Amino acid sequence: MKNYIVFDLEWNQSPQGKEGSIENFPFEIIEIGAVRLDESFRVLEEFHRLVKPQVYKEMHFMISEVTHMDIRELKEQGEDFTCAVQEFLDWCKDEPIFCTWGPMDLTELQRNMVYYGMELPFHLPLYYYDIQKLYSLKCGYGKTKVSLDTAVEEMGIMEERPFHRALDDAYYTGKVMAHMDFLELEPYISLDYYRVPQSKEEEIYLVFPDYSKYVSRTFESKEEALEDKAVTDMICYQCRRMLRKKVRWFSVNQKVYFCLAVCPEHGFLRGKIRMKKTDDDRVYAVKTIKIVREEGAQQVIEKKEEVRKKRNMKNRLSKIRKKQL
Repeated sequence: MKNYIVFDLEWNQSPQGKEGSIENFPFEIIEIGAVRLDESFRVLEEFHRLVKPQVYKEMHFMISEVTHMDIRELKEQGEDFTCAVQEFLDWCKDEPIFCTWGPMDLTELQRNMVYYGMELPFHLPLYYYDIQKLYSLKCGYGKTKVSLDTAVEEMGIMEERPFHRALDDAYYTGKVMAHMDFLELEPYISLDYYRVPQSKEEEIYLVFPDYSKYVSRTFESKEEALEDKAVTDMICYQCRRMLRKKVRWFSVNQKVYFCLAVCPEHGFLRGKIRMKKTDDDRVYAVKTIKIVREEGAQQVIEKKEEVRKKRNMKNRLSKIRKKQL
């Protein structure tokens, strides 16, 4: 029997913004809410804990406005973080299938656990279901992120509770799962990036119905990452053929790179590399490869030309400035 744990976290942050934030600890969890669903997506149990703040002891005004929580409530009713989280993990039981609305909750849970010196019990790679992403896929929103209350309204789900509290948002996320034909979207699992591969053997290769994903080990720099063949190779995820590049890798903003390759059997494939940083300032690559039609291939070609023109213009302006000095 599958053990779906749909959970949501509320967190506080420094009232002074980035200036008052602790390095690698931007958000302090103040509430944990979860529901357990069976294989028919019916709610079996609920879990809720308030967490006593230890780091950011004043509420950021926006957090107060959205959640309607105040610091006095948290101090009087909240548990210590380590106790609350251990109770949550015990409640999850064995082999939980985590589901969240958006990609941040598991990352911030682990970041808070590390800050408080707790051991991370999660298996690696850590997979979960981002129900917000699945909802966008189902409804044709593409990469547009839809709010939970919008999804609830669009699906005609009865609004029995308020929004923006951890347990209530977990409850509504479970309701969206039950209404969206989850099993049809089940192949589109998400991967948490808080802990990434540390060796070549740990690197991750995933194949979805219409694209593939590769997550590299960490490197000292993006230049070192781009020298690695596994990062830059283009392989057709349908036939596993090594591909010839029609447009070689080029960057659009130093963090995102594109490429276009051709498979003799499956046509054009667009490659995209996103360079990401870990908390200890190392770099890793997330590469996706997707079969595209001719118009998608043309977009990559045009993007490359646009980058070339901008670079030429920048070089000309630089030469003009040097002459003026």
